[in-house]
Amino acid sequence: MKPTIAAKKKAGQPWLTHQTGQANGQKQNDPLMTQSSNHQESLFHRHVKNPLLTAADWPYPINTVFNAGATLLPDGRTLLLCRVEDHRGHSHFCAARSKSGIDGWEIDSAPTLMPDLENFPEELWGIEDPRITYLPELRKYAVVYTAFSAGGPCVSLALTEDFRTFERYGDIMPPEDKDAALLPRRCANYWVLMHRPVSFQGAHIWISYSPDLRHWGSHKLILEARRGAWWDAGKIGLSPPPIETPKGWLCLYHGVRLTAAGSLYRLGLALFDLQRPEQCILRGQSWIFGPEEPYERFGDVDNVVFPCGYTLEADGDTLRLYYGGADTCIGLATASLRDLLHWLERNGRPAVKTLE
Repeated sequence: MKPTIAAKKKAGQPWLTHQTGQANGQKQNDPLMTQSSNHQESLFHRHVKNPLLTAADWPYPINTVFNAGATLLPDGRTLLLCRVEDHRGHSHFCAARSKSGIDGWEIDSAPTLMPDLENFPEELWGIEDPRITYLPELRKYAVVYTAFSAGGPCVSLALTEDFRTFERYGDIMPPEDKDAALLPRRCANYWVLMHRPVSFQGAHIWISYSPDLRHWGSHKLILEARRGAWWDAGKIGLSPPPIETPKGWLCLYHGVRLTAAGSLYRLGLALFDLQRPEQCILRGQSWIFGPEEPYERFGDVDNVVFPCGYTLEADGDTLRLYYGGADTCIGLATASLRDLLHWLERNGRPAVKTLE
């Protein structure tokens, strides 16, 4: 039987210790959040209760839990739709709800959404990495996720009102494609999907449009993986769904650098035009968040921070980012939207396309 998180903390395991720093008006000894220990400007601050969720918390046997979509429910609770990997290596989704969004998680006693091979054969080897967008026009939540088909990963869509029952649309983008999310509203009367197909050109972020969420077209390349020694030169992909701000759609994206020790996953920022989201206004030069803590550096897949979901606090500025650590657990980091936009204005450059 695996020890609980509380037991691990009591035992003083080093992967649950943190250095406390000052951030956004925090006092130096603030027990709630921690700041990165390096000298780079720190925009995200890890919660001292990280990791929030691990396999030890689950009500049924699993291998790992990570890469959760997130949303706020009408009753104010935070819902995480977690990717749960079983002992076959296949994934499904399980919901966890919390009043605080930090602890006291109520986890569904059985899987919330399982692959449906009879009706959706593209889910053969599991469903992965959900991103949740609430669509006010439909009064439903859209869950965009990866279906692991025999032909490779593809983008699938399901709608739900309560995270109890789901209306599956099936695959909306063929393999190989993943890291997809919807914008919460139409642009020029079309639904908008950002996603990451892979082709002979590489693994870059694209945008597509649809009148009905089923038929997609007007595909455009909007952000490229850089080349050479850049931190995001291997491949890139959308992380949580884009965030609507007065200055544009703020996107956190992951960049993968291939090293002698394997892949290294870190996060960067890009800003897209509100009315023409295929137009990138600014792209950050450096990463803003990367694996530093032991629970991010060591796990089933080392050196990974991978967020799929966020929530905004009542002040409209405090961003709670829920991320997978090393494909093994779920962590929380917070940031100020205002600070992220200011950083991008100071450190961003207009995106340059080289593949067209």
